[in-house]
Amino acid sequence: MVYAAVLLLVVSAAVAAFVVASVRQSFPQTSGEITVAGLQGPVEVLRDEAGIPQVYADTAHDLFFAQGYVQAQDRFFEMDFRRHLTSGRLSELFGSDALETDMVVRTLGWRRVAERELAILDPDTRRFLQAYANGVNAYIEGKSGADLSFEYAVLSITGPDYAPEPWTPADSVAWLKAMAWDLRSNMSDEVDRVLATANLMTAEVEQLYPRYPYSRNAPIVTQGRVVGGIFRADERTQLLRPPPLLTRQTQRVRHSLDGIAEVLADLPTLLGTREGIGSNSWAVSGRRSATGEPILANDPHLAPSMPGIWYQMGLHCRELSRACPFDVSGFTFAGMPGVIIGHNQRIAWGLTTMYADVTDLYLERVDEERGTYLYDGEQLPLRTREESFEVAGLDGRVTITIRSTRHGPLLSDVVEEAGDTGRQAAQPPLTPEPGAEPYAVSLRWTALTPGRTMDAVIGINKATSWTRFREATRLFAVPSQNLVYADVAGHIGYQAPGQIPIRTGYDGRWPVPGWDSRYDWKGYIPFEALPSVLDPDSGYVVTANQPVIGPDYRYPLTSDTSYGYRSQRLINLLRSQATHDVADMAEMQLDTWNANAAALTPFLLDIDLPTNYYRQGQRVLRDWDYTQPAESGSAAYFNAVWTQVLALTFQDQLPEAAWPDGDDRWFAVVSGLLSVPDSMWWDDVGTDDVRETRDDVLLAALKRGRDDMTRLLARDTDEWAWGLLHRLSLDNLTLGQSEVGLVRGAFNRGPYEVGGGGGTVDATSWVATDGFEVTAVPAMRMVVSMADLDASRWIQVTGASGHAYSAHYTDQTQLWVDGETLAWPFSRGAVEGAMQDRLVLLPAG
Repeated sequence: MVYAAVLLLVVSAAVAAFVVASVRQSFPQTSGEITVAGLQGPVEVLRDEAGIPQVYADTAHDLFFAQGYVQAQDRFFEMDFRRHLTSGRLSELFGSDALETDMVVRTLGWRRVAERELAILDPDTRRFLQAYANGVNAYIEGKSGADLSFEYAVLSITGPDYAPEPWTPADSVAWLKAMAWDLRSNMSDEVDRVLATANLMTAEVEQLYPRYPYSRNAPIVTQGRVVGGIFRADERTQLLRPPPLLTRQTQRVRHSLDGIAEVLADLPTLLGTREGIGSNSWAVSGRRSATGEPILANDPHLAPSMPGIWYQMGLHCRELSRACPFDVSGFTFAGMPGVIIGHNQRIAWGLTTMYADVTDLYLERVDEERGTYLYDGEQLPLRTREESFEVAGLDGRVTITIRSTRHGPLLSDVVEEAGDTGRQAAQPPLTPEPGAEPYAVSLRWTALTPGRTMDAVIGINKATSWTRFREATRLFAVPSQNLVYADVAGHIGYQAPGQIPIRTGYDGRWPVPGWDSRYDWKGYIPFEALPSVLDPDSGYVVTANQPVIGPDYRYPLTSDTSYGYRSQRLINLLRSQATHDVADMAEMQLDTWNANAAALTPFLLDIDLPTNYYRQGQRVLRDWDYTQPAESGSAAYFNAVWTQVLALTFQDQLPEAAWPDGDDRWFAVVSGLLSVPDSMWWDDVGTDDVRETRDDVLLAALKRGRDDMTRLLARDTDEWAWGLLHRLSLDNLTLGQSEVGLVRGAFNRGPYEVGGGGGTVDATSWVATDGFEVTAVPAMRMVVSMADLDASRWIQVTGASGHAYSAHYTDQTQLWVDGETLAWPFSRGAVEGAMQDRLVLLPAG
């Protein structure tokens, strides 16, 4: 026993020593001087107490070179993981468990498209990308994996002995494809609609996707029309919904799509799931601002991760000139040059997801023997290519054949390669009609066409006016985003950019027959016709993923947006007082008022419960203000009841893949049903001799919710708190998923108790079928004052560093949880005043 105890102590000490030595080995130098080959002149990197770098250089080349160098210092493993993901090479690091993901990514061809994009970018942009890559490579040159990040040290024990390869411009551009994939809008809805027809008629499925309530919740653009081919409100094309195919062969279509839903769900998301991704961004004009000048706020809602998705940074040319025009600060992606969201010396901008419908699933009739597919009565040859994979732990390479039609790659082939469903399924959930094989399914997606979004990022960074800003956004091909604008001249504005397809005869909400050219895209909406507004009469622009414009707009942008609960709440808050300052804007970002609770709670309070035990739960809803701070017992109980309302109402009639997740679409669905107490949706189809009504469901939900609260928290309602259920875990996307607890503990942080929820301005989303754990968060918050840029505020959910155990790994997290922000110095004087570390990068020689 003594020997065993001593051995345990020795092993523990050895592990601790390894961890300490390995962790510190990768910490970067952040002060003093470093001589770096490839620089044209000296570069200063000034870091504040949060480790946030501000970079100063004399040339644009040195500025982006240093950006690459500094981001590699703090986040190289994250960058390397992303490039392996975007090029379909995760299995090189993580073995066969990652092979299915790699197959999907290679089938989509993210990296191939990125390489083609490089050729069409502006020469200056290509030079900046190369300078950035050179900076990354200058940092990693001569370093082992363990010198770069603790993750590599762990992998050297549990996996391959890996040496990072040089960074390339295509590695940066490929990240745009990952962004576009996670922000691709309604493809999952398109699949879910079809799967729901297993038990429902298409008309019943449509009831679960209600039209946007324009009479209650305003769209983004509410004024203006364009004449002569430029943005205007016009009559819409008459649409056919759904395509006739779906009314005749729904079972065959479902069988074609069932496996695709599973494979796509398994593809890791870097930004978040469709249900959780969103954003708030708004700007007020000087007449609504306490400063007399515009204020702009933004908080994108993305998946929580460790490290966080954003990297704060400033890029400053010491003297502004045509050759070196950058004086910009904000939120970047490690691995990409430039600033994605932020401000420069003249303008500020924010982004929210537009949910533009930029994908379509095409059902294809493939002749397997001939290697052809049907299109307008002709058999056309499938385009094929081979992709091979190096898989850690396996001898040899794995090779697959990828096939494409004129519409795009056959996703159904990935299903078969993965051995999940499709024609090779051992137990298909649905049996197709006799003699009818499942259709092949191809994907058309705007991001698979080379675009110039990287040019747009650089152009926005150096724009100094609305006109220059719009010129840059013209190139913002994918992902389509709502762009909110403010400037020091007193203007605010909005621009919808992106390559958004024109459809005639259908609306993109259901898969369509690929053999019929009537369902092909008819080009893209011209940029001049996309909605835009400068200095709206209202004095504000508010975007929170609601529709861009009303239903009379000529070109349908999408039918699947957020339902306007967040956006209308923000509008109401802006209208609640004459002017707002920076602190007011930051407070608005923390608003937790739940519109769903305001609609449903009065009905819950009208239910007569049978015992005092259940009535005790119901009483916590009385006099509730419908806000959801972490300490709220009312919010905890309401959300427990809400999950039961969804389960009792819909799970008996929907396949599991389409069960309600509880997002704001379901707010709208249930709100509409409350006034129809005998709707067929309330009935439990499993009880043949009883027809349940609304009040039967609400009674059962209240009782089950009370029982859940007793089981999960306490019998005493005074001990209930929303944050005890609604917790945020920050998990590393790679080694944070390890089966070894010590490894997970080294990289993951949390959980943290938070307030908010899906559909609230403070959008900490959760999935009703999976519990109350947070699945998406405002991954950063910023408020920019155009009256005094140094008075702006910012915060992100983790910290600047990607190094586990660094002082800056999670030093912003508790501030974020508490609703606080950091000072955001911009002028050289303010940056110097906040400086904690100064690193000077010197050119060799």
